[in-house]
Amino acid sequence: MSLYHLSNEYLSVSISDKGAELQSIVHNGTGFEYMWSGNPDYWAKKSPVLFPIVGGLKNNTYQYGRNTYLLGRHGFARDRFFSVVDQSVDSILFSLASDTESLLVYPFQFVFQIGYQLDKNSIQVSYRIVNTDTKELYFSVGAHPAFAVPFVKDTVFEDYYLAFNQREYTGIWPLSPEGLIKEDAVSFFENQDTITLQKSLFYGDALVFKSLRSDSISILCHKHAHGIKVAYQQFPYMGIWSAKNADFICIEPWCGIADHVNTSGKIEEKEGIHSLHAGEQFIRNWSVTVF
Repeated sequence: MSLYHLSNEYLSVSISDKGAELQSIVHNGTGFEYMWSGNPDYWAKKSPVLFPIVGGLKNNTYQYGRNTYLLGRHGFARDRFFSVVDQSVDSILFSLASDTESLLVYPFQFVFQIGYQLDKNSIQVSYRIVNTDTKELYFSVGAHPAFAVPFVKDTVFEDYYLAFNQREYTGIWPLSPEGLIKEDAVSFFENQDTITLQKSLFYGDALVFKSLRSDSISILCHKHAHGIKVAYQQFPYMGIWSAKNADFICIEPWCGIADHVNTSGKIEEKEGIHSLHAGEQFIRNWSVTVF
């Protein structure tokens, strides 16, 4: 695994070529580290990219054509080594292409590029997926960044809260013990724009939302003015998660979602799946701002 470093006046950022995974965000002015440490006692990853599926599949399998394929939760991109195709002091572009290994579990040819660009105290993240096959490409993609909470000394997890930029009315979609989406939503938001953070909130797994009105979620604290803002557009699903009793929060914009408990198993019928004709491309962007 190799680390690549980006910097500007405001930020120092590190990204691994394994999974093109964001590893560190340090504010040069305060010295605060905003990313989770990756402590394996809780969760060893920091910001895996989810591709070509988001979440889990029923029985870890899906059907395409006459064949059944085995594919683990969140897909394989997070465990593959990306190549660097462009780099500057404050930006980098990673690329992953289909190969004989990927074709065994995912019978589609593709190029998946992930870009990171510093812009003052923000990191702009881009996903670009190109169908290099001659047939339809089916996929989902999502982000899974884990932010340290607390990230300021002498504060604790419960001092922090999530702030949405719109008032929300939606419920959450519970997960089965196998990580599948249950049949019915459960009430959650009732004209609110904040979530008070408590570790017990995640004892039942992630909070999964569909079609939030908000296009940004911030991690803020009652005891200081510093924070983290995740902004996103055209990501219809959102996961918010922490490992049990861990000091981090994941804010996860998704273009895709785990299988339903009653799924057909056919990839082209999966909720949240996207498709591209041969030669077409799909682009999504999100950002994280720290202050």
